[in-house]
Amino acid sequence: MSPPGALAGVRVLDLSRVLAGPWATQMLADLGAEVIKIERPGTGDDTRQWGPPFTTRTDGSPGDAAYFLCANRGKKSVELDMASPEGADAIRALVATCDVVVENFKVGGLAKYGLDHAALAAINPRLVYCSITGFGQTGPRAAQAGYDYMIQAMGGLMSVTGQPDGSPGAEPMKVGVAVVDLATGLYASNAILAALLHARATGQGQHIDIALFDVQAAMLANQATNWFVSGVAPTRMGNAHPNLVPYQPFPCSDGMVVIAVGNDGQFRALCGALGAEALAGDDRFATNAGRIARRAEAVVVLSTLTSSLTMAELMGRLEAAGVPCGPVNTVDQVFAEPQAIHRGLEVEQARADLSGPVRTVASPIRMSVTPVAYDRPPPALGQDTAEVLAGLEK
Repeated sequence: MSPPGALAGVRVLDLSRVLAGPWATQMLADLGAEVIKIERPGTGDDTRQWGPPFTTRTDGSPGDAAYFLCANRGKKSVELDMASPEGADAIRALVATCDVVVENFKVGGLAKYGLDHAALAAINPRLVYCSITGFGQTGPRAAQAGYDYMIQAMGGLMSVTGQPDGSPGAEPMKVGVAVVDLATGLYASNAILAALLHARATGQGQHIDIALFDVQAAMLANQATNWFVSGVAPTRMGNAHPNLVPYQPFPCSDGMVVIAVGNDGQFRALCGALGAEALAGDDRFATNAGRIARRAEAVVVLSTLTSSLTMAELMGRLEAAGVPCGPVNTVDQVFAEPQAIHRGLEVEQARADLSGPVRTVASPIRMSVTPVAYDRPPPALGQDTAEVLAGLEK
């Protein structure tokens, strides 16, 4: 029997849907919290229909979309209509037993049901209530809806992602997964854990206000401070790095390999691995500042050296020399990597209504005393309604 998770005994009421909120609550579930997901009767979380691909039920009909599976492992599903007096009453009764509420409705959207922070904090003063919105609870855009794609645009991420102007295919580009939603979920779960510590110490709950726009601004990281320091807004650079050279894919005879040189010592090791020791001593390229000043020239010289090698030959040389490198893998190749297999990055669980196993990506968290556990697959819609509501009657 696995040991209790770090959050054993913490009860979370999940009123969120789609990705940012469910991502946060899935992390809490992985860490041992009991997470009760409230879903609309008959349809549930929007992402149950966000396919194809869909799972297959035991009768051969389509089941939940794969999208839903990625963010709802470890939860109990309860069908309740919060717009009905009975549904709202049931949620308020649950709140009295919970430590955390997570919601991602529009600002003020839950007040009409008596499920806003003020109403629920009156029921449970220790409650940690986390609201996730596009633009936060205050400000000129607070009432607007916010979605990952538009926030990637408004928050500057697309301005630094994609090929540079003048190159083939040049245009602002979104990232291939909803990174703002995912990072928002991570910030939310961190804030929830901090608020739980405070509540345990003082008996005082609080309202957490997390905005996708704020998160994306924070995610600009070094690009934002580059702007603060230089006064020059960063631009799209394709696969190049604004502060390092070489730090991008390089051609081989059978594909591309990313070379990530973080300092001048690694550059010297790279030159040695490529049989070009003289290049390391070339005044034009000996320092990172010099390589940035002559970026195009440095990339051409290095590409000439790598293009005659196969990917395996290049990576073999670089790994032996201690130069960070890696292949540009497709998604299927990621999970075939020996490292991924060794680390158990694929989780397989059974669900009674589906014809095959549910496969999700393992949590990256490794803890020595309270390890992550995978006790529940992403739930069927409403499968736990009777059990959870019966508990309120005792």
